[in-house]
Amino acid sequence: MKRNIFAAILLAIASSCSQDLNLTPTNDITSDVAYSTPMGYKNALAKVYGSFALTSGSGPGSSDLGGIDAGTSDFLRLYWNAQELTSDEGICAWLGDPGVADLNYMTWNSSHIMLRGLYTRSLYHITVINEFLRESTDEKLAARGITGADVQDVHYYRAEARFLRAYQYWVLMDLFGNPPFITEDNAIGKTAPEQIKRADLFAYIEAELKDIENLLMDAKQNEYARADKAAAWALLARLYLNAEIYLGTNNGRYTDAITYATKVINADYSLMQNYRHLFMANNNINNSEVIFPIAYDGVQTQNNGGTTFLINSSVHSSMTPATFGIPNGGWGGNRSRSTLPKVFDDVTGETDKRALFFGNNPTIEDPAVFTEGLAIKKFSNMTSDNQNGTSVNGVFCSTDFPLFRLAEQYLIYAEAVLRGGAGGSNSQALAYLNLLRERAYGDTSGNLSGLSLEIVLNERSRELYWEAFRRTDLIRFGRYTSGGYVWPFKGGTPAGTAVEAHRTLFPIPAADLISNPNLVQNTGY
Repeated sequence: MKRNIFAAILLAIASSCSQDLNLTPTNDITSDVAYSTPMGYKNALAKVYGSFALTSGSGPGSSDLGGIDAGTSDFLRLYWNAQELTSDEGICAWLGDPGVADLNYMTWNSSHIMLRGLYTRSLYHITVINEFLRESTDEKLAARGITGADVQDVHYYRAEARFLRAYQYWVLMDLFGNPPFITEDNAIGKTAPEQIKRADLFAYIEAELKDIENLLMDAKQNEYARADKAAAWALLARLYLNAEIYLGTNNGRYTDAITYATKVINADYSLMQNYRHLFMANNNINNSEVIFPIAYDGVQTQNNGGTTFLINSSVHSSMTPATFGIPNGGWGGNRSRSTLPKVFDDVTGETDKRALFFGNNPTIEDPAVFTEGLAIKKFSNMTSDNQNGTSVNGVFCSTDFPLFRLAEQYLIYAEAVLRGGAGGSNSQALAYLNLLRERAYGDTSGNLSGLSLEIVLNERSRELYWEAFRRTDLIRFGRYTSGGYVWPFKGGTPAGTAVEAHRTLFPIPAADLISNPNLVQNTGY
């Protein structure tokens, strides 16, 4: 297996979830047995990380979540759909699948199965993390005879778990606004979780990340696919860039965004020389750009979500799936709306090498026909030396998904400077964006001579498309719901139309409102 921490996943405690944030995950063995040794704690940490990459500890056909198909209960699959299909970048041909059409057309409601799945997956991950934190206190370690350097290791594990929890609360804050809230300090099973307001959750996430900033391992010193200080800095930079959305206008934190993006930039990361190699099956090797990924393995961590979903859903049988490292795959689901290729001067990729499109018909008349619209070749299960990535069946993929990478921090820096943040400069912002463009063009022929917010938004699309950023970006730029900017099939019409302003937030799932009287629905649903 190619990843150290994930070598322990299959030994991690199998658990199931009752879709309740205020429960202890049920285990086949007691906590005193599971956490009796230092290795037991590392196995439990693998379970914490594994909740990102797996639908269940029992294999790809099962799920920790009830009420949703196992194949669609994976975090990345659900998160990607929520961020991309509801934007001007992606559209899915699987109109017969529950929930797909409503994401395509921005017509979801509080009973939407995929949004409920994402909400529940994030809460489940938080539940697993809370239980790990309850079992890894200094008091528990002492009682179990764990001492010396092993204690310090567990302290690192705890900080990493808190980072993952902060990340999942950021996801819930960004998408749902006002979720239920609970930590390891709450008594289990006593009362239903209280709801937290978005501004209060922002403050909690910020405080958590700043508290663990010096408890995590130094940047680039941890095992691959485990969080370190740079991951916390990167999430803080992203949090601060969107502060006006989370806290309300006139609450910009752009100076802080510059500060933390700069911390990452100065932490010895560098751009990968070849853009495409960032998204291939051996992107875990000598990757100088990715700060924190979700790691996948096509044999040991099989999952019909993750990059298996992302690659297979973007490839059609007519595209020769074997050239994407999935000889038995190619599901023909997700491709671009015509608005995405328009941000590239040349969609062939001959100039800007980031333009990884397939096909010659960018216009979609029938969303159910995959061959209408340009397919996306960005992610692949081939390695950079043209070998098939590890796979048990020619479908499951071993390509890791970058949640945070250096290029985003360059873009955060530039946007925060243009929005008035202190501590940066326009000249440095321009230099950072030109580094991205020099990689894309192979020389300085595509370099920019000046910057504007419009240029930065378009550069974010060119650099970060298909990486689950676009919904959040459009909201921050005020272009998500109004009729001032539309895209094909926005609002369910071929030309696109405005949708209700409240759709900048997803609804709290109706099922959770029924089960938890402490929750109040988001406005408009």
